[in-house]
Amino acid sequence: MEQNDNHARRKRGGLVTMPFIFANEVCEKLAVVGFNTNMISYLTTQLHMPLTKAANTLTNFGGTSSLTPLLGAFIADSYAGKFWTITVASIIYQIGMISLTLSAILPPFRPPPCKGEGVCQEASAGQLAVLYVSLLLGALGSGGIRPCVVAFGADQFDESDPKQTKTWTYFNWYYFVMGGSILVAVTVLVYIQDNIGWGWGLGIPTVAMFISIVTFFIGYPLYRNLDPAGSPFTRLVQVTVAAFRKRNITNVPQSNLLYQNDELDAFISLGGKLLHTEQMKFLDKSAIVTEEDNSKTPNLWKLNTVHRVEELKSLIRMGPIWASGILLITAYAQQNTFSLQQAKTMDRHLIKSFQIPAGSMSVFTILTMLITTAFYDRVFIRVARRFTGLDRGISFLHRMGIGFVISTLATLVAGFIEVKRKKAALAHGLIDHSQATIPISVFWLVPQYSLHGMAEAFMSIGHLEFFYDQAPESMRSTAMALFWTAISVGNYVSTLLVTLVHKFSAGPDGSNWLPDNNLNKGKLEYFYWLITLLQLFNLIYYLCCAKLYTYKPIQVHYKGDNSSEENQIELGIRV
Repeated sequence: MEQNDNHARRKRGGLVTMPFIFANEVCEKLAVVGFNTNMISYLTTQLHMPLTKAANTLTNFGGTSSLTPLLGAFIADSYAGKFWTITVASIIYQIGMISLTLSAILPPFRPPPCKGEGVCQEASAGQLAVLYVSLLLGALGSGGIRPCVVAFGADQFDESDPKQTKTWTYFNWYYFVMGGSILVAVTVLVYIQDNIGWGWGLGIPTVAMFISIVTFFIGYPLYRNLDPAGSPFTRLVQVTVAAFRKRNITNVPQSNLLYQNDELDAFISLGGKLLHTEQMKFLDKSAIVTEEDNSKTPNLWKLNTVHRVEELKSLIRMGPIWASGILLITAYAQQNTFSLQQAKTMDRHLIKSFQIPAGSMSVFTILTMLITTAFYDRVFIRVARRFTGLDRGISFLHRMGIGFVISTLATLVAGFIEVKRKKAALAHGLIDHSQATIPISVFWLVPQYSLHGMAEAFMSIGHLEFFYDQAPESMRSTAMALFWTAISVGNYVSTLLVTLVHKFSAGPDGSNWLPDNNLNKGKLEYFYWLITLLQLFNLIYYLCCAKLYTYKPIQVHYKGDNSSEENQIELGIRV
């Protein structure tokens, strides 16, 4: 009876669940992006923070929000499952948004408005405490949503069934839908925040978050809910401890002599069993059966199966590729800080009576990402498939590599555009006027924004595919947490880089590459080119890692036309 229940649980899912998951994603991203995109303006204009402090506050919050997914992934994979983790985390995020919205509406929670061009009163410790608590609740909520929602959507498709939609197609759809909701956030919501008020500008995302929770919960009967398979971290530690205990044992000459137990691994290998690889052979010692081991009921702190050993190997092999994504996020993070400040100084008028909000400039990033993703899915894959023979066109490692090249070009171009902006300020005598509008069109920033969007369509989606595909199936949420952890570290590196550049570029005359009050007197172009140089070194590092990377070998049971498993077992290395 229990087997029938498990079978029924696995049979749910498919395309019918996508409207609920995508509706949740649309509302959730509308809330999160509407909450974050223009926050640099909220911190500098409403709470009167210095620019550098505001930029670091946001990147620190972004870093923390991308670090908490490790906790959310652990809870989802070990105990609660993805559905309940997403639901509870969304409620926590909702509370944080309500708190911040109320602080924007109620005058006691923010300092008084500036008087003319005089010195503005910065937010008090109590007012900042409300801000930080709200941001912390948002970070905790993100920790449960981010690692689970992408993996939960991909779980709705059974890779062993050739009739079902492939997960790589789902990732393109997911990013496209997400991009559409972000597009609304960076246009409509940012306009409301800048022109109507922050109460409405934060209140609308708060309501959208509530709608996302309700929509997601309604779809519960249709979802393919995979039960948590126990703590993946415990299994990783068990393999490590067992290998250390047997460190003095000589490795067996043939891999078929290592310990196998299909019954023990059944719950963590529904989609296929991982096969032995030759790398990191010291870990194989945990799968060597000695006279002290009971192979029928093994002590997992002393003896582990090949599948469990390969789970750890898979994660270790993913590490260098994970690290390569950090600097791309560092480069991308500047769009919501210094690029936004550039836009504020430039002529943003479309017509005399309307100008683009500075925070809406990221619309060009999103539009380019959407166009590139649609082109990639509908045209590029079909053309590339003829040359490579791969169903997905090119491997996700090649896709990521293209993204790295484009991102490097983006920051290179950004430096030259900053040079042009400052020349215009100098030509019109506006270098010393930080609040003046320089008579140069804000559309000069479009190339750098668009190149970042194109890089995201290649790199970020490829990164998601890589983590989901190459991670052990019982660690899919953990793999998505690794994706967000790379974003976390990237934001922290951005904070560190800004802090170091601000400190060491300071001159005795008060000059600075990244000045707090007047960007026109800075050397932002040098900062962009420094990031370009770092990305160039990172690209070389990535190419070496990708060349040496070994895909996980998995023994897959494919389903036939009658939905019953065929006897033939195929060795699949998905790329």
